[in-house]
Amino acid sequence: MAHLQLVIVQKLRHGESFLLSWRDTPVIGDGRSSAWLNPAIPLYFKFAGDHAPTINPNWVAQLTRSANSSQGLVVTAEESAAVDATHTPRIEPAIGIRAAAQTRATKASVSER
Repeated sequence: MAHLQLVIVQKLRHGESFLLSWRDTPVIGDGRSSAWLNPAIPLYFKFAGDHAPTINPNWVAQLTRSANSSQGLVVTAEESAAVDATHTPRIEPAIGIRAAAQTRATKASVSER
């Protein structure tokens, strides 16, 4: 998640809007999901634990290339960055992103009642 945060913050800091896409796990229905991100949308990053993660510069570079493409930022596995940063990224499940969005939407709809 720290790698995604670096790429997302860099894009938004430059005033750039972009698409973020990920593969859903079968637990939540499989398929793919996407969200449009723009500098006016508030984001919140929550990390478990109190230690700083080790950053893989190859993975950050791969995610940055993806974010700068017409396809937008596609969540991929770190292993694909270590093996070959030039091949087409494998889309990885990201249940945490989807679950967090659903939780916020549910809380918002409940508080509106």
